[in-house]
Amino acid sequence: MAEAKVCGLLQDELTCLLCLDTLTDPVSIPCGHSFCLKCLMDCWDESQESSCLQCKENFTTRPALRKNTVLNEIIMKLKKMGLTSPSQNYDGPGDVECDFCNGKKVRVVKSCLTCMASFCETQMQLHYEGAAWKGHKLIDPDGNLQEKLCAKHQKSLEIFCKTDDLCICMICVVTGHNGHEMVELETEREEKQKQLGVTLSEITWRIEEREKKLKETEMVMEKMKVSVQREIEENEKSFSDLMHCIEEAQKKLVERIKEQEKREKEKGEGVMEQLGNEIEELNKRDTKLKKLSDTKDHIHFLQTVLSNYVIPPDGDSLSFIATADFYSEDLRKELSCMKKSLEKISQWDIMTLTSGREAPIFALQPLEPQSREEFLQYFCPLTLDINTAYRDLHLSEGNKLVRHERTEAEYPDHPDRFDYWEQVLCREALSGTRCYWEVECDGDFMKIGVAYKGLGRKGQGVECSLGENDKSWCLQWFDFNYSVCHNNKHTDISTPYSDRVGVYLDWPAGSLSFYSVSHTMTLLHRFNTTFTEPLYAGFGVDYTCSVAICHLTPSDH
Repeated sequence: MAEAKVCGLLQDELTCLLCLDTLTDPVSIPCGHSFCLKCLMDCWDESQESSCLQCKENFTTRPALRKNTVLNEIIMKLKKMGLTSPSQNYDGPGDVECDFCNGKKVRVVKSCLTCMASFCETQMQLHYEGAAWKGHKLIDPDGNLQEKLCAKHQKSLEIFCKTDDLCICMICVVTGHNGHEMVELETEREEKQKQLGVTLSEITWRIEEREKKLKETEMVMEKMKVSVQREIEENEKSFSDLMHCIEEAQKKLVERIKEQEKREKEKGEGVMEQLGNEIEELNKRDTKLKKLSDTKDHIHFLQTVLSNYVIPPDGDSLSFIATADFYSEDLRKELSCMKKSLEKISQWDIMTLTSGREAPIFALQPLEPQSREEFLQYFCPLTLDINTAYRDLHLSEGNKLVRHERTEAEYPDHPDRFDYWEQVLCREALSGTRCYWEVECDGDFMKIGVAYKGLGRKGQGVECSLGENDKSWCLQWFDFNYSVCHNNKHTDISTPYSDRVGVYLDWPAGSLSFYSVSHTMTLLHRFNTTFTEPLYAGFGVDYTCSVAICHLTPSDH
């Protein structure tokens, strides 16, 4: 123990103030202080000046550095005896400093909650050897001992008040927490430790889930990158082939036109040559006859005129009709249609397709139709399902029209029949495609919508009413006002009444649109969602009201 104390007293002399470790290859400079050879050389090389880091004495010329042999031998002997451990006694960044070794950066080994101070190994001997310090409460080194004191009484915090969720001292127990539930700090720590364990487990689980999701997302992003590149390349190839095909078609058409032009030109040139020869021959005959006509010799005239009087018959040259215009109206119509098709493709947009898949896929799809002609391309014939009709609803016209009357229809019992709400669904399941239908409305209260098969049928709860739950969407006309409803959320629409309503369903894109149909298509409302099941068109009608499903064809525009 005495040797340890001696070593402790010599600790400063054996420590390099640059690295705070036991001197290695110690060198002494003219002022008498010692440092590690390498530490001092690195320091002077970096600062480019020579001075003592302890007393600050400057040297005009850089002193020659020689190992302090005596000091080095002392350090080596102490190391062999195991009496030096500066790396454990001297503190580094973040370590707690001893409160009693003033000016010395000595590492703390324990903090005392009774003394409210921290001690290095040397100073700690009093707590180990002195009877007066035997009962002190020692903890691991703590640089924030002030937090362990009661802010009001400056006494150690020893009790936890569960009522106020607060650490308190013994004076607080008596003066301010009467009747409160209190436990020892260790007891509360155990309970909080358990809660912390649960929280940590939850955090660990969340981290794992998010790491898993991160990996999955990274894989999806990489897959999307490959898919997008493949799609771009395939589209580029398709368009390249199309452009090549267009160029070839243009080339062939131009060649055929040129060939026809050549044939007509050759024929015309032949006729022109023939006409030129005929004109030349006729001019000769005309000159000869005029000369003959002017002669005074009657005998010569009569003998000559007989052989020149008859004109040769006309050939085929006068029957030839030259072609002035080349007609290609049909071709221009075809090219115009092709141009319109390409323009439509250029307007396609990215749609999210669910179609019962685990994850949505993105696809280029035509935009929502604009004209009624475009809507009618997606016309879907519907038929009312008599097994779902409320008993006061009467179906007619091939189950295309529903009217609400006071008398009950003689419908058999059926599990799909609405027994409270005046509603009826259609038979056709709509899924994975685009559909359009129109209805004619008559009355002051009607519902037009779609629903999953799981829409309730029995009772007066909202789970059975179109638009009042998460299984249905509808447009409603009531009290001279339109409104839309889904999951019991109503939204009023300010628009004039129309007795004809068009419904456009884009199931893959999760879009349901209602239109007022007249000479134009006026959008009333559009629902954007994700459909997960097949949908069934449905209607609700009040007394004396009716809804008729229109029979449409693409030519009805």
